[in-house]
Amino acid sequence: MTAPDDRPAGVNWAGNLAYRAARLHRPASLEQVQEIVAAAPRVRVLGSRHSFNEIADSAELISLEAVHAESAFPAAIDVDLAAGTVSLSGGVKYGELAEVLRDEGAALHNLASLPHISVAGAVATATHGSGVGNGNLATAVSALELVRSDGEVLRVRRGDPDFDGMVVNLGALGVVTRLSLDVEPAYEVSQRVFEHLPWTALDEHFDEIVSAGYSVSLFTLWGEDVEMVWVKSRTDRPSSLGDDLFGAAAATTELNPVIGLDPTPCTPQLGRPGLWSDRMPHFRMGFTPSAGEELQAEYLVPARSAVEALRAVRSLGDRIRPLLLTCEIRTVAADELWMSTAHGEPTVAVHFTWRPAQDEVLAVLAELERALEPFAPRPHWGKLFCAGGAELAGRYERHADFVGLVERLDPRGAFRNDWFEATVLDG
Repeated sequence: MTAPDDRPAGVNWAGNLAYRAARLHRPASLEQVQEIVAAAPRVRVLGSRHSFNEIADSAELISLEAVHAESAFPAAIDVDLAAGTVSLSGGVKYGELAEVLRDEGAALHNLASLPHISVAGAVATATHGSGVGNGNLATAVSALELVRSDGEVLRVRRGDPDFDGMVVNLGALGVVTRLSLDVEPAYEVSQRVFEHLPWTALDEHFDEIVSAGYSVSLFTLWGEDVEMVWVKSRTDRPSSLGDDLFGAAAATTELNPVIGLDPTPCTPQLGRPGLWSDRMPHFRMGFTPSAGEELQAEYLVPARSAVEALRAVRSLGDRIRPLLLTCEIRTVAADELWMSTAHGEPTVAVHFTWRPAQDEVLAVLAELERALEPFAPRPHWGKLFCAGGAELAGRYERHADFVGLVERLDPRGAFRNDWFEATVLDG
């Protein structure tokens, strides 16, 4: 087995969290992962570090990221067009996967805003893109390989017992060393942006607006109107999109979702068609994503309550705005994954990109959560929030089943940490 790196694991993507782990393992094989996990009292997997809370922290960490070195876990990506799947290792990022799929003429059903994040990490936290008909990224998983705390390898497929509980696993069941995802033939997408949507139009035509394209995102600072509506339309499907969207006018120049920033890092707009992987994310792989120095929080509420929930957020606009870089509103289709934030019914996600002022942001989040409480919001598992396990347990129908699965697959608690015990088990 390769020797662990005894240097500290460093900080997360945003710089708001220093990992406490003193040992960072970089295994070069499945067998080495098994040895590390079986020997470690407490261990977790460190992905692309795009979490804003302590979900990924532990006394020891494992990185499966391929860094083109002998000590790197192999990043094999295997496309099976006949089966409609792609198999990949746990450290692969979406941008890397998209390059391989492009060469094979294949595509995923959706992508998140950033292609920089790891597939396994996004799946484990139910990260999503947008679209009323699009499930989150975890819904594409058809099989996974996981190393349990005793070092044994468990392989499961869609339809197996407990599969729906193992996909959105919050890093608590084991080390996901391999995943298989559904793929489809490659498609093209055109992206248009509309500016200054009146709030009254959103209130009266919410369903029509969020259904205006295959993937729709609204960006706002919670002021006089919704500053931008980003509509991504598949070119292989009919579209009736014109130059006006319920009072919002089509933009004539390219824009950045973070209002006022240079649009160069963003994917092409103005209706120019391009491959799915070059349009579905908001940001391009070769650039610093989003604003760079930022914090993030996100709450998912039932789609049936979307208009009322957005009004509740708007009532706090004056408190939110001084700390806000941008806020994205998008839709996610329902799924059956136990700990998914879209489990059981369609949801609307309200995603906040904040200035790097954590104490002030947390104070505003406490107010936001009180305002959204009537709608039983489910926070994104990898972002900042205040709610604890006692509050969150009741918002997940299969919570008790998931806790039972954790106890069965990790009876010695190797994959638990303080965050998980307070946020999930303390329910």
